Amino acid sequence: MKKIIPFLLFCFAISTALAQDLSQFKKENFIEGNDTLKYRILYPENFDVNKKYPVVLFLHGRGESGNDNEKQLTHGSKMFLTDNFRKTFPAIVIFPQCAEESYWANVEIDIVNTKRFFTFVKDGKPTKSMGLLLKLTDQFAKKPFTDQSKIYVGGLSMGGMGTFEILRRLPKTFAAAFAICGGDNVANAKKYQHVPLWIFHGGLDDVVSPQFSFGVYRELKKLGHEPKFNVYLKANHNSWDSAFAEPELLPWLFSQQK
Repeated sequence: MKKIIPFLLFCFAISTALAQDLSQFKKENFIEGNDTLKYRILYPENFDVNKKYPVVLFLHGRGESGNDNEKQLTHGSKMFLTDNFRKTFPAIVIFPQCAEESYWANVEIDIVNTKRFFTFVKDGKPTKSMGLLLKLTDQFAKKPFTDQSKIYVGGLSMGGMGTFEILRRLPKTFAAAFAICGGDNVANAKKYQHVPLWIFHGGLDDVVSPQFSFGVYRELKKLGHEPKFNVYLKANHNSWDSAFAEPELLPWLFSQQK
């Protein structure tokens, strides 16, 4: 029993530290009429409204949808909380949360025997959550403390799809982007062909086929703009673990500017 109590106290201390870390992302709401987009925002250490900072939007996957303004931090948030990131890349990081009844991307989804099939739409109106995100992005782009030459977006799964989606709708806003295990209608690629892009996918992904990412990559190559492209041959859908572990991901992202 004497050995168990210190161990439990250690586990409690670790979990408390992690909770405190995530609490650095402040809870906010973007309200447009009767609609609300919840988001968490991390400001740089010693934030100064008289300075200009890069802005990063991170779009979560389907499993983190909701209205608790917490689940969207499940994947990816901790890489922005490391001491190295905070000191090397002082930036404003925003994690919006897609409503459960909505979706980041304009995509049709059919389920057959528990298997999901995606049909990505060319053009079309944005979903409600994407529409709110577009307005939130525009709002932050106009903030006096935002470096408009360094606005970035990235995401995983549904958020990877949403990354392609917001790029085609606001291609002149973003300096660079990364999309993990996402996809798009290849006909949309021409709209964001000039945005530096890093695409990731798991070779064994049985949720979102790696062919979706490869299709975008191939189309961009045809247009004369070859993005960075990583396929993790032994990874399934959670290729974000491998992508987040890429030592050059964030240095590459922040090296890009309009």
